[in-house]
Amino acid sequence: MNSIAPFFPYQVFRAYDIRGRTTQLDAKLIAAIAQAFAQLFKLRQQHQIVLGYDARLSSPTYAKIIRDVLASEFEVIELGCCSTPQMYFAAHCYQGNGVMVTASHNPKTDNGLKWVIQGEPPTPEAIQLIGQTALQAFVQTKKPLPVDPVAVHQFLALSIDAYEQFILKDIHLDQPVKVVIDGLNGSAGFAAKRILQKFSNVEVVALRCEPNGNFPDHAPDPSVACHLTRLQQKVIEQQANLGIALDGDGDRVVLLDEQGRIISADQMLALLAEICLPEHPDREVVFDVKCSTMVRQSIEAAGGTAKMLRTGSSFLRRYIQYSHGQAILGGEYAGHYVFNDGRGLGFDDGLYAALRVMEYMNQTKRSLSSLMGRYPQRYYTEDTYISTRETNPDLVLKELAQRSEEFDAELSKIDGVRLDFSHGFGIMRASNTGDFFTVRFDADSQARLNTIRQTFVTMLCDRYPLIAQDISNIQ
Repeated sequence: MNSIAPFFPYQVFRAYDIRGRTTQLDAKLIAAIAQAFAQLFKLRQQHQIVLGYDARLSSPTYAKIIRDVLASEFEVIELGCCSTPQMYFAAHCYQGNGVMVTASHNPKTDNGLKWVIQGEPPTPEAIQLIGQTALQAFVQTKKPLPVDPVAVHQFLALSIDAYEQFILKDIHLDQPVKVVIDGLNGSAGFAAKRILQKFSNVEVVALRCEPNGNFPDHAPDPSVACHLTRLQQKVIEQQANLGIALDGDGDRVVLLDEQGRIISADQMLALLAEICLPEHPDREVVFDVKCSTMVRQSIEAAGGTAKMLRTGSSFLRRYIQYSHGQAILGGEYAGHYVFNDGRGLGFDDGLYAALRVMEYMNQTKRSLSSLMGRYPQRYYTEDTYISTRETNPDLVLKELAQRSEEFDAELSKIDGVRLDFSHGFGIMRASNTGDFFTVRFDADSQARLNTIRQTFVTMLCDRYPLIAQDISNIQ
C-alpha cells in the first residue's frame, strides 16, 4: 500500500479498532472509512446501522460525515452522544450493526472508530481490510472534503431509554447504597447518572458526568491512579459505599471501596468470578495475558476453569460469543468485563459490571472492602512502554522464550512472552501500534516482584543490554 499512497496513515488501523490523532483522522479519511463501511455492510446484506459518538470535540462532525455517506444506501439510526455499551445495546436491536466514533480513554487530541456487524466485533484481519478499502476511496478523492463543524453534543432518548429499561429489569438493589459516579467528562456519565438515580434505594453523587471534549482535568482514563484523586476524595467526604469511574466511552470501569481504595482489575475479575460461578460451576472465566497469577488461582478456587487469551476486548468478546455458553465471564487488565451468565448481553459495559458488584453487596450485606479482603494485595508495575531500541521485536521475544528454559517458570506465547512463576509473573509484548514493547510484572511481595523483573533483565542483558537496562528501570 505504501507505493500507492505514502502519506496514508496506515498506523491508525490497529489490532482492535481504528484510532489516531485527529490530524491523521481528518474529514477526508473519515469519509473514506465510511465508504469502506458501506461496502462491508452491503456485502453482508445489511440495511440498518446504528451510529453513536463520544464526548470529543470532533466526534459530532465525524458522525455527521459517516451518516451522510451511509444514509444514501442504509437506514441510519442516530444515537447522538452516548457510551459504546449504549451503541452495542442499540445495535443488538437493529440487526446487530453499529458504528461508534470514539477514542475511548485516549487524550483529547485523538479520535477513532469502533464497530460491530451482525453482533460481531471486527477481527484484526477485518480492520486491515477496512483500511485497504478506505485507501482506494482515499486516493480517488482529489479534493479535501468540505465539512461544516458540528459543535453540539446531543443526548437522544433512543440511545438511553431501552438500555435503561434493560438494566433496571436485570439489576436488583433492595438495600440502601450511596455511590459516587465519576464520568471523567466522557460520554458515559450522563446516562450512568440517570440510570443510577432510577433505583429507589440508590443515593447518587455525580462527578464530571457532563461531557466535555476538552477533558479539562486529564484524559478520561480511570486505569491511571492519579486520575482518581477527586473521586477518592468525594467517596470519603460523602461517606459513600463505593465509587465508580468510567472511561471516555464507558466500556471500562474502575471501582473504589468505601475507604477510597482502588480495586485493581485483577481483584475485580476475581470478585466477579466469585459472583458468577456458584450458579455455573466448572464453566470458563476468561482473562487476558496481562492479568495476574492470582486471577487464575481465584477462578479455580471458586470452582471455575481459567482460560487465558491474548489482550484485546474484541478477542475477549469473540471468544465468549463462540463458546456456546461455556465461557460465562471475561475480563481484561485494562478494565473490560463481559458477562455471559444468562444476564448481560455479551459486551463490555463498565456501568453494568459496577451494578453487578453493587447487587452482590446488597445480597451479602457486606461492604466492598470486606468482599475484597479475601484477595491478597499484589505488588505490580503498570503497563510500561519501552523502546524496541531499533531491534526486531520478534527476535527479542524469541531470545526471551529460549532463555526462559533456564528458569523454573511456565512459558506462554499466546501474546508475546509470559512467564508464570509460583509467586507471580512477567510479560513482554510487542506493540501493535509503534516501535515499543509493553512490559508488566506482578508478584505477591515487593521482593519477589524485583526478582522476576531481574530475571527478565538477566535473560536479555547479553544480547540486548539497552532493553535490559530499560526493564531494570521500571518502577
